[in-house]
Amino acid sequence: MTPPELSRIIRLEHIGEGVIVDVEPNAAEREAIAQRLGIISVDALKCRFDLRRPLAGTVHVTGRLRATVVQTCVVSVEPFETTVDEDFVVNFVPEGSEREELDLDAEDEIPYADGIIDLGEATTEQLALALDPFPRKPGATLPEEAAAIPDGPFAALQRLRSRE
Repeated sequence: MTPPELSRIIRLEHIGEGVIVDVEPNAAEREAIAQRLGIISVDALKCRFDLRRPLAGTVHVTGRLRATVVQTCVVSVEPFETTVDEDFVVNFVPEGSEREELDLDAEDEIPYADGIIDLGEATTEQLALALDPFPRKPGATLPEEAAAIPDGPFAALQRLRSRE
């Protein structure tokens, strides 16, 4: 198993009734995260976790992720800097006790084993979820030819016919 790009381990017994933990990777870790996520760079990243233990074995977390990243615009193919500032809620649950059915309205669950939670990996996962999968540089526009192509199930046929 390949070790994660960012690892910050906390043991359940160190959480007690609750604890706040800040995760801020160094330059080498940010570079590895950027490579994993397929983006140009992660220039800044900080994630705050407020961990609480409301139920035996479950750790309820509210958090905030802040980052500055450089991505490639899907329209202009130019690099551009963007910021991420998102709040999140997750539950760390014992491995094997995760919900079996997908529930889009429920809080995300992250499994853990052996009484160990990796807040570094959780930070990387939260950043991945927060990134726009189709990043667009502000002001980037499609060329007129691309904008004029009709959409819909028969658009490809229309383009073929217009070439004849």
